Amino acid sequence: MRMLASLMAFGVCLSLGAAEHTKDAPATVKKAVAEKKAVIVDVREADEWADGHLAGAIALPLSKLKSATAADLPKELAKDTPVYLHCASGRRCLKAADKLKELGFDARPLKDGYDDLIKAGFEKAK
Repeated sequence: MRMLASLMAFGVCLSLGAAEHTKDAPATVKKAVAEKKAVIVDVREADEWADGHLAGAIALPLSKLKSATAADLPKELAKDTPVYLHCASGRRCLKAADKLKELGFDARPLKDGYDDLIKAGFEKAK
């Protein structure tokens, strides 16, 4: 019983540090990115990016980000600028946000995935 309680407490501690989806509305994100007050990063893999991506997005696959250092990141990312992250369904961007926060970035994972962002009015790259 004591071991179970310890494991549960450990799980709670781990989840406290985990990223949560931003509450910033898609319109707010779109405006901040358009005004160059924020950047949007697509953490999907290269084949997903090739099938379609948002105009102006930066490709940074989660598989590459996992082992990256701040020096490995695209120069467009700055620690003093919000970094909105998206994937296909909102899961991978949470992991990516944890990594970027660990590196000192203002990472804000979006709950909306790629298809939802297109429906919300984000422009698809040509």
